[in-house]
Amino acid sequence: MTAPVSLPTDLLDRLKETLGPKGWSQDPHELEPHVADWRGRYQGATPILLKPATTQEVAAAVKLCAEAGVAITPQGGNTSLCGAATPQGEVLITLKRMTGVREIDVDNDSMTVEAGCVLENLQKTAEGVDRLFPLSLGSQGSAMIGGLISTNAGGVHVLRYGMTRELVLGLEAVLPDGTIWTGLTGLRKDNTGYDLKQLLIGAEGTLGIITAATLKLFPRPGRMELAFIGLNSADEAVKFLGMAKKVSGGAVTAFELMPRMALELVLDHVPNTRDPLGEAHPWYVVCEMSFGRPEGARETMEAALEAGFEAGLVQDAALAENDSQIHDFWRLRETIAEAERAQGKAVKHDISIPVSKMPAFMAQATQAVEAEFDNTLVIAFGHVGDGNVHFNVTTRDTAGADILENAKAISSRVYDMVDSYGGSISAEHGIGILKREELSGRKPVDVAVMRAIKTALDPKGIMNPRVLLG
Repeated sequence: MTAPVSLPTDLLDRLKETLGPKGWSQDPHELEPHVADWRGRYQGATPILLKPATTQEVAAAVKLCAEAGVAITPQGGNTSLCGAATPQGEVLITLKRMTGVREIDVDNDSMTVEAGCVLENLQKTAEGVDRLFPLSLGSQGSAMIGGLISTNAGGVHVLRYGMTRELVLGLEAVLPDGTIWTGLTGLRKDNTGYDLKQLLIGAEGTLGIITAATLKLFPRPGRMELAFIGLNSADEAVKFLGMAKKVSGGAVTAFELMPRMALELVLDHVPNTRDPLGEAHPWYVVCEMSFGRPEGARETMEAALEAGFEAGLVQDAALAENDSQIHDFWRLRETIAEAERAQGKAVKHDISIPVSKMPAFMAQATQAVEAEFDNTLVIAFGHVGDGNVHFNVTTRDTAGADILENAKAISSRVYDMVDSYGGSISAEHGIGILKREELSGRKPVDVAVMRAIKTALDPKGIMNPRVLLG
């Protein structure tokens, strides 16, 4: 941990008194996991970790900091991949004590929860009332809903259910002056002016601290079918996606694409994994379909695969026969990031491209990067169903030069190509501090508008000041 940062003694004393003995910490051992990001790329420091237990306590703490002109970094589960939650001297506020489920309205298909609730626990809570909360991603065992909303997280089910912002009906938040804004609602229709919650969703904590949310629930599928599919090209994967959606009547809930080299990394470095197919294929898809009733579910998946075989798109496929195989198939996709670490350091990109243009982008961008930067190897995979590509650049020879030395040049080249394809430099991970310069340079008008909003709501600039807009 870097050197400690000091605050005025009177402010420290008032914060401690306001939150009580359980509501703060300056213990270096407790602070340590909060001041380093998940990837280990950013190391920070904070004078104090605040742990409020209620919205009122959050508001009181924010008001004290605002009056003193002291900056704040809000933090959820600290799973940010772009440095959005690593303090660099700011007061750090975690909502990990705010884990209450305030209301479940089964007939309205909604639940109201506090921001510190861990995503996996919310999924189980919904399951307990025979409902589905569809947000699902690799960090769901530690990611908190407040942070997920603040970054507009994606995951594997965006194809069917949309990004996080589409799962939020209402919010409660503490604004930068300590005012509590209560916008919790279970309404699907509310035409009363600006949709204020949308300002906070995806704002990465720069406009306030989300303290609670009303979330959409859905009927639990009566049956889920999962297939692991081998194909010859990414273009054929996109064509099969359209076919699978048509044959199934829109039942496809996830469609994940990965190249052979990614699967090989997993097989080599992740214990207890195996290739479900008998022969190697250039590309693979994990295809999930969800159905209201078990009857006809397997037949529908088989019909889609059969159509793919007849069209020459699908080369081979394995159907999961039980929960264990479902887990095994998903594990091959979800542990790619873990397996990549064995290949060495990587310059990672979370980008969005129109689905129809994904194959051409991946081919052209891969060829360009590997030709222009020595000793590079591109591993591109992701959520082909919604156009989200994780375009990661690592080294062929791990004994070569540190690839991070060329990170800025590589990323600029990749982002230039993203722009040419009408894409976005951030699909689901956010901007944080990692991409703020790129955002400012590529979208100056957008950034100017966002700065105006930021100035209006946070004139002192105390709320996550280094993030998104810098």
